[in-house]
Amino acid sequence: MEFLLDTIDLAAIKKYTAALPITGVTSNPTIVKKQGKIDFFAHMKKVKKLLDEDATLHIQLVGQTVETMLADAAAIFEQVGPETYVKVPTTLTGLKVIKQLKAAGHNVTATAIYTKFQGLLAIAAGADYIAPYYNRMQNMDLAAAQVITELAQAIEKEHADTKILAASFHNVDQVVTALAHGAQAVTLGPEIIAAGLDHPAIHQAVTNFTADWESLFGKGQTVAGLLHSTVK
Repeated sequence: MEFLLDTIDLAAIKKYTAALPITGVTSNPTIVKKQGKIDFFAHMKKVKKLLDEDATLHIQLVGQTVETMLADAAAIFEQVGPETYVKVPTTLTGLKVIKQLKAAGHNVTATAIYTKFQGLLAIAAGADYIAPYYNRMQNMDLAAAQVITELAQAIEKEHADTKILAASFHNVDQVVTALAHGAQAVTLGPEIIAAGLDHPAIHQAVTNFTADWESLFGKGQTVAGLLHSTVK
């Protein structure tokens, strides 16, 4: 099970990689736009430095033709690193690009997946990750959970190395459902993580535990502090 951050905000990456088992970062042009006009390659190098050595970094190609997409990929490999995962839209053009990139030994994430058919083609093309857009699929009345289940079954049947990297979430329940239906990885915006950890019931439980402890041993007393006071 892999948890990735769907952001290139450096402060958010520092915050969550310090606390959570984050295995990578994903980005797309919309996420880049949130940062404003940046020195793109320099910024992505900073992102990379914040990650563990074995973490994955996923950067989207923006070209519209095979030639321009391959040129985008070459620029990313040169400037950010050859181990970078390039995100390729799962279209006819994109599948041709995936085929060529995999033949050259590069890492590829097939993205913009809305249907089982797209996913199956990306798996057959050898994509390392496939990224179904969970919330967008639901908004289009597409059975996101079922598609993930069937893609997971196809991966198992074919003994493929492809992993399902579910993306585009509106709430935590969608994340949990995607994982329960066979996604091996999810990429989450900081707001989704915050919503999952900031539930009032969680804070209330912690507050109650503290109050119960302090009612016995005094305000501000800790377990370690209790040991030291006992020794004295």
